[in-house]
Amino acid sequence: MKPRNIAIACGVAGVAVSLAAATGIVYHKQIKSAASLKRLTGYADGYDLYAIDIAYDYDLNRIIAAGVRDDQAYIDAVVAQVLPGVPVHVQAPQFACSAFVAVDAEGRVRTGRNYDFKDDTSALLVRNHPRGGYASIGFAALNNLGDNTPLDSVAGRAAALMGPFGQLDGVNECGVSIAVLTLDSKPCDQDAQRPVINTSLAIRLVLDRAATTQEAVDLLSAYDMHAMAGRDYHFFINDAAGDARVVEWDPRDPDRAFKATPVRQVTNFYACYGDEVLPNQKNGELGHGKERAIAIADVLDAHVGAQDEAVAWKALRAAAQEPNPKDITSNTQWSVVFDNTEPAAAITLRRHWGDVDAFAL
Repeated sequence: MKPRNIAIACGVAGVAVSLAAATGIVYHKQIKSAASLKRLTGYADGYDLYAIDIAYDYDLNRIIAAGVRDDQAYIDAVVAQVLPGVPVHVQAPQFACSAFVAVDAEGRVRTGRNYDFKDDTSALLVRNHPRGGYASIGFAALNNLGDNTPLDSVAGRAAALMGPFGQLDGVNECGVSIAVLTLDSKPCDQDAQRPVINTSLAIRLVLDRAATTQEAVDLLSAYDMHAMAGRDYHFFINDAAGDARVVEWDPRDPDRAFKATPVRQVTNFYACYGDEVLPNQKNGELGHGKERAIAIADVLDAHVGAQDEAVAWKALRAAAQEPNPKDITSNTQWSVVFDNTEPAAAITLRRHWGDVDAFAL
């Protein structure tokens, strides 16, 4: 498995001209971002890896203040900043998966992550450079953004500009990584009179503002959580020191108490009740997928003290899933290894294990 190191450069000027003509307004930084959109693979099925370098500014505090308990209200608040006056269709993201931390003999920390979802999707690598925040790289599912072939239309390019607010995982310049995974519990909708964030904003906040896992935990615990798209979720967070925790909102607590549980690996079950979850079955509100966590643990346990990148890929393969249209958390869409020590990402799409694209931050 030989990684292909890819440098992302700006695209043709025609992208910028098309976007400006379509909107009737010249947005310099949005146009620069759209011009950077590139397709990096060419699979026969048409589901590819794209990349975009985000140059425009946004104000997370204004988006939060707009109220995010309604998915469409959140999307409208984002569009109002990213592309004011432009009609863009974006649906609420869907999230699934497996995640783990691995440490090699030199102490280098990595995060492994499978994004599993029953419907095929193209992936978008998002390089983000927020003003006053940390730079980061991560991935969004392009079907969530409304267009799996974004270079084919002006609307597709415009949708790709929403990438920072549709990310499902990522790592920032401090080495903090985050990945979201779906659960089987009732969607969280806290109301403790704190500012409200949703699933997508949690990812953006951590990548933009957290320098350690502890900072990420402190940050998220200061908000009420609204789970998006009619499902419930938790987050696997890791940092350059290997402080890996799962952030959850207790399904057995009427107030959905915030919990941060130290773990090495997790899938689609509550880490705070992990001892009660059985493999190869549904476990009610506590979730499922314990067998995938066990498969990852078996690989990591066999290489304690020497969990290098090759071992991380072996663990991802052990937990990867084939398509099953009846199971929302089947069909591994991408597998990624984030380097937390020297922030970077290496990704393969849909179990093409011999095709790995590597990106430095």
